[in-house]
Amino acid sequence: MVRAMPPKTDNPGPAYGWYALAVLMLVYTLNFIDRQMLTILAPQIKRDLGISNAQFGFLYGTAFGVFYAVFGIPLGKLADRWSRKGLLAGGLATWSAMTALCGLAGNFGQIAAARIGVGVGEATAGPCGYALLADYFPARRRATAIAIYSTGIYIGGGVALSIGTGLAQGWDHAFAPGLHPLGLAGWQVAFLGLGLPGLAMAAWVASLREPTRGRFDPGTPAPAMAGTQAWRLFLGDLGTIAPPFTLWAAWRRGRRALLHNVLGLAAMLAAAAAMTHLLGDPAQWFVQAVGAYAVLSWAQAMRHDDPAAFAAIWRNRALIGVTLGYGLICAIAYSATGFLPLYAMETFHAPSAQVALIVGGGAAGGGALGVIAGGWLGDRLAGETHHSRRVLVVIATLLIVLAVYSATLAMHDVTAFYALVFPLWFVLSMGLGASAGTVVNVVPAGLRGTATATFFLGTTLLGLSCGPYAAGRIALASHSLGVGLAAIMAVAPFALAALMLARADLLRRERGPIAYGATP
Repeated sequence: MVRAMPPKTDNPGPAYGWYALAVLMLVYTLNFIDRQMLTILAPQIKRDLGISNAQFGFLYGTAFGVFYAVFGIPLGKLADRWSRKGLLAGGLATWSAMTALCGLAGNFGQIAAARIGVGVGEATAGPCGYALLADYFPARRRATAIAIYSTGIYIGGGVALSIGTGLAQGWDHAFAPGLHPLGLAGWQVAFLGLGLPGLAMAAWVASLREPTRGRFDPGTPAPAMAGTQAWRLFLGDLGTIAPPFTLWAAWRRGRRALLHNVLGLAAMLAAAAAMTHLLGDPAQWFVQAVGAYAVLSWAQAMRHDDPAAFAAIWRNRALIGVTLGYGLICAIAYSATGFLPLYAMETFHAPSAQVALIVGGGAAGGGALGVIAGGWLGDRLAGETHHSRRVLVVIATLLIVLAVYSATLAMHDVTAFYALVFPLWFVLSMGLGASAGTVVNVVPAGLRGTATATFFLGTTLLGLSCGPYAAGRIALASHSLGVGLAAIMAVAPFALAALMLARADLLRRERGPIAYGATP
């Protein structure tokens, strides 16, 4: 019997690290092109599939975000055990294929299912990318490297608007109404045209050199596992988050664990039923309940099976505070990303091509420069040990975001609205570089993939899943998209409180002997 060997690793030099960063940034750009294109095509998708603003918020946020967050947990742990480049290549191929399938959707259920598939595939990008960059670059440069990597969010989001509009309009203009080849509308062709190239790019990602895990950190580097062992553990981890296997996993830990798990499930389902009764939209609430229950089951399993990892993640107040704080900031950011293009088209009657060029270009430029500025400033202030100063950057950007976002929504002239797009996305993105730099520096090297997946629980379950849906639901109730977008700012005080708690914990660690990742 031939035993699968651990993936081969080496220690490439600084020049190769920058090359790998460029490749990973392109992957992340494609990630957000595929994710974001839905927003500029919203009018056509809503018309052809007969969906509301609340359903669109579910498609953009919840259908994608919950499964992105939930599957990010076992995939993040797999990234800590196995080949990160191999896992990322497989994820890239998966989300690209699912993006193409969005173009074949004929109803709300079909496009929702495809969006779930996109979320599962894209769940590999963050844990693998962050963990690789943490071993390509030393601690003093990690936030900057991750910030550059994260420019893919804004470049991809901006490019998606222009490319999506161009492909859709070009196809629709080339054929008379009702005479489209294969019956495909322009928006469907846009999804097909942007999903398929990712399949080829996956081979490029697979060619990257895998750096030794923990190479810049003191102590023994965490070794990679053989493929069969790593994937067997992945299936076990999947069983701790995927119902109904969660009940079997809990039963194996004992009757008390099963009771706690069942009570948690009952509470989540009861909450979903109550919210459905009050507001409708059962898909939103029951998918959210599944996501919350999956996280609960995972935490319970980790506490029993790996108490050291549980302590380093769930008792790490700095990590949890940054996850919650930045996740709530993302509720504002994703609401703006999901609905501001539509807001411009509906409020100012701006043509979609113009919105794609100006909003897409301004968001891409402002976001890319802002995330780099936030990462660089965080590294500059923090150095090797003062990670609390990175959290100060996040706090400052939150306060500035509130002012610029309010001003953007107060504009009554499209020119003034367009003028604020660049500064809005500049400040919205600054917190990401500093937050991500904090995450990878306050856990042990062997848990960076898991910590990144935990961080993305906040950005997705709080930010992406709740923000756009809430904005769309409030817009539906108030008959004003502007009111819906403005109401999201109510999360700001809670974000500020979480970030202040994270900073206090980091200050305590910097003044005392407690190591990052240790139990407080």
